[in-house]
Amino acid sequence: MQKKVLVTGFDPFGHEKVNPALEAVKQLDEIIIDNVQIVTQEVPTVFHDSIEVVIKAIETHNPDVVICVGQAGGRTQVTPERIAINIDDARIPDNQKEQPIDEAIFEDGPAAYWTTLPIKRMVHEMRKAGVPAAVSNTAGTFVCNHLFYGLMHYINTNATEIRGGFIHIPYIPEQTVDNNAPSLSLDVIVKGLKIAALVAANETKDMKEIGGTTH
Repeated sequence: MQKKVLVTGFDPFGHEKVNPALEAVKQLDEIIIDNVQIVTQEVPTVFHDSIEVVIKAIETHNPDVVICVGQAGGRTQVTPERIAINIDDARIPDNQKEQPIDEAIFEDGPAAYWTTLPIKRMVHEMRKAGVPAAVSNTAGTFVCNHLFYGLMHYINTNATEIRGGFIHIPYIPEQTVDNNAPSLSLDVIVKGLKIAALVAANETKDMKEIGGTTH
């Protein structure tokens, strides 16, 4: 039976002209790998709007798995996130000039949600295929964490049959021409996300393996 994975990517934000998350997601739309169909959704880098857009996409596509993808400049690996926390603390404004500081995402929500994706198995398979990858233990406090938390809150309260989580990816080379930040090629990022989607769709249990960074 074919599984369906919804993969979302943010539009550019800050002073960036591209967002590697969106560029990667564009290459994944409507592809089928083995028994897994990938559908995609562009997401605005806007605090509450991002959650609303993803919920609408879930209701439209009825996926088995949701993977939200975002840019984390400075990272060197594809990093599935372990935990989302119930706080917005924005270093910069979002694309609607909103900059919440020390605000709960959902006042009635728990302090945090764990991912329900097999993140260590995803990392294991990505590395096996030559994609730099590691588990991350912090999704930050900007729109990425906001969406990750909002996704998991929706799943826990409305759609417990869906599994979900978040992956941060590095810059792509064109973003680092004028600085010394690390980057990964878009092809490698897309390869990693394909593997992550396939593993997430087909594996419900994670593996026990040493891993996890302080990102």
